Amino acid sequence: MLIQGIWAHLPAMTWREYHEATKHSVESLRRARHVLDWANMPDPFRHYEGVPVLDLPADPPAPEKAALDVLQGTSGTMPVGDGPTFLSQLLFYSAAISASKLVPSTGFKYALRVNPSSGNLHPTEFHFLTRGLRGWPDGWYHYDPSRHMAEQRGRGDFEMKLASASATIVFVLTSIVWREAWKYGERAYRYCLHDIGHAWQALALSARAIGCDSFAVAHFPDDEVAQLCRLNVDEWPMLIVSLHGKSIPVREANTGKTVWFGGRANQLSKETIAPPLINSIHFATKRSSSTSFAESAPTGSGEIELPSPALSTRGFGEVARMRRSALDFLGGKQSISLAQLSAILAVTSQPLSADFADTRFIQLYLYAHRVDGLQPGVYRFWPERAELEQTKSGDQRVAAAGLSLGQNLAGNACVTFSMIGDLERAARAYGDRGYRYVHFEAGAIGHRLYLAAEAFRLGATGIGAFYDDEVQRHLNLIPNQGQVVYHFAIGHPVPDTRLSTSSEPKEIAW
Repeated sequence: MLIQGIWAHLPAMTWREYHEATKHSVESLRRARHVLDWANMPDPFRHYEGVPVLDLPADPPAPEKAALDVLQGTSGTMPVGDGPTFLSQLLFYSAAISASKLVPSTGFKYALRVNPSSGNLHPTEFHFLTRGLRGWPDGWYHYDPSRHMAEQRGRGDFEMKLASASATIVFVLTSIVWREAWKYGERAYRYCLHDIGHAWQALALSARAIGCDSFAVAHFPDDEVAQLCRLNVDEWPMLIVSLHGKSIPVREANTGKTVWFGGRANQLSKETIAPPLINSIHFATKRSSSTSFAESAPTGSGEIELPSPALSTRGFGEVARMRRSALDFLGGKQSISLAQLSAILAVTSQPLSADFADTRFIQLYLYAHRVDGLQPGVYRFWPERAELEQTKSGDQRVAAAGLSLGQNLAGNACVTFSMIGDLERAARAYGDRGYRYVHFEAGAIGHRLYLAAEAFRLGATGIGAFYDDEVQRHLNLIPNQGQVVYHFAIGHPVPDTRLSTSSEPKEIAW
């Protein structure tokens, strides 16, 4: 049974009320003890029954452009001859299954994907429209990563309003919030927004690696887009991403009759429980102000000038497929170099191509544990001048772990990050909808951190759970300086013997 929120009867809520209500504290965690209902765990894969399924060629060519070059804005050149190979390549390096893990005690095998997700629960779905793609029928599709196939929900000439009329391929990234809420409750909406940011960058960077440009649109009428895409009631549209570029193999668009196959979406679990706060905040973020610009981000400088970034020649394809979320880090005396940190930080400040990204809302603070040439302490990163400002000195390992809900990996890493989001400035520009944009940006930065770390064969992991107000106090931040929205850690990962990789996703059993 699906318990749906009725938008018209939801209590009024603002981004501030939701953010305050979902902050972690020792008291809130004690009050909200949550036992997972494993029998009702949502299916991590969406399928549409009763529609044609189009195969995507296995093992498409790997983008060989160096991952760091792609992260720094350089496009690859990998033209392929037909649409199916192009789509396979694009999705294989942005959204496909990349590995599996075996649970020794039960023998259960579960999948990992190229795009990361909080708790590996994957609320994000990839839908896409094609127009004039060589060797591929024009129409509306849903990507099924469990089979690396495209489910054809409609054929013919579909108009995607709000997307570029000249785009051959348009993606709509949606979120099934229940997948996260099953485990994380009311705070799950934050994680779903992070995951959209990760998925967006996974897609945009994969496109860049094979020679395409992309542009993301987040400012759109939600209900209209959901209706155009004929989304299931449990899916909410979050981001529209258009692709352009000479590497896309094109033909004349089909002007034939439009046919909807529709399909029946699979039921993800026996019961879907919609947390009231999540329905309320989503309804609030459907609205936006009329302001179309944001105030400039604050600028500053530090006393430590970062050295030239370290280099890595690892290809994008290899890095994207090998990226994992580290379970923990080795700690001890293993360190990273200041030049590696410089390279990792450099990719976070590259421009984001989106209608909400003219100015940035995230400020990075670093807890430096073991960085050669950098004293342990807390640092603020000023991207315009590639400088660090030290705000606190001394060993931060215990503090970083404690702030991240006692997770040791935040102290065992070589460096841990607090992403501080200027939620007030985003709200002044975009109303409550700006809450989404700040978290999208945080997720986008997180994905770039993942890939940059992997380029140096380091491990990384995003951390969505932290004691919000304690972080603010530790960093000596007053409210108008922003609020913490995401944590991240990079270091030398503990080997995971449960991992196995496969170049052919369809060989993996569920």
